Amino acid sequence: MKTFDSLPAWAALPVSLLLILGGAIILIGALGLMRLPTFYQRIHGPAITVTLGAGCILLASMLYFSVLQSRLVIHEIIITIFLLLTAPVVAMLIMRAAVYRDLRLGKRVTGADADEVYQFSKKD
Repeated sequence: MKTFDSLPAWAALPVSLLLILGGAIILIGALGLMRLPTFYQRIHGPAITVTLGAGCILLASMLYFSVLQSRLVIHEIIITIFLLLTAPVVAMLIMRAAVYRDLRLGKRVTGADADEVYQFSKKD
């Protein structure tokens, strides 16, 4: 089985850089999840950075296995498309559920009430 040692230098450098960049982006998102004070602020760290960080790691994986196997490996492209489609939708649904929960409980922590957030009809 071929290993990282048999990878040419022209491919090893971008793979390494993409892995470091992806790991750093995901680490920043995890730190944001830990450090920010409210739920609405904490959800932005993972929601934004997971997509970009995981994309960098998947690109590194695609490049690595494509060079080692001397053919295009597209499994990672399918995973990336799935991740790009589902991660923002899941984050939005989690945030909307939190807004609805806060509105039902009558919390004013979010800075808006139901009339300001969801206007279904105009009041004159």
